[in-house]
Amino acid sequence: MNKQTRLAIFDRLAAAIPEPATELNYGSPFELLIAVVLSAQATDKGVNKATEKLFPAANTPRAILALGEDGLKEYIKTIGLFNSKAANIIKLCEALISHHQGEVPQSREALEALAGVGRKTANVILNTAFGQPTIAVDTHIFRVANRTGLAPGKNVLEVEKKLDKTVPPRHKKDAHHLLILHGRYVCAARKPRCPDCCIADLCEFKEKTR
Repeated sequence: MNKQTRLAIFDRLAAAIPEPATELNYGSPFELLIAVVLSAQATDKGVNKATEKLFPAANTPRAILALGEDGLKEYIKTIGLFNSKAANIIKLCEALISHHQGEVPQSREALEALAGVGRKTANVILNTAFGQPTIAVDTHIFRVANRTGLAPGKNVLEVEKKLDKTVPPRHKKDAHHLLILHGRYVCAARKPRCPDCCIADLCEFKEKTR
């Protein structure tokens, strides 16, 4: 795929999704961090249901530590892997207080050093909370990048590096959410909605639906 086609794809996605943003509810970088950690192998809707009760009760590292691991579990027990997520969140809060004055760090290295935070989560925080032009490759982005021919790769890191190199500069900051939302609502896993797709004529997917 050439540079002009990539630019046309992102121009059209940006026109179709004028306000690309996460569907996780949050009011601070810390709330976003907790929501993203909880969202691993869970839906945004499921996470929002849990955090709408959790955050009014505890939305700072100290407040969550005051709940304790068992207290935290009561709020997040509807979410998959809640036991390990609760343990990680407690460790994460301890690290934020001891190493970062209770604030969410703005570097990838510092974020990835936190319990339960991998490269993808770090990229989401850097992009969504702090406006950095990072691209977190989740299942939706991995599928869209490969299916359309935008940035084919065998694994998420390969796709991330290709996108980082080829996404037009003016779309770099929003690319993450443009691709996720397109993958979630149009370029779906089982049956992509090709007839309704704004980039169908630019996409290299050979098995388009009708």
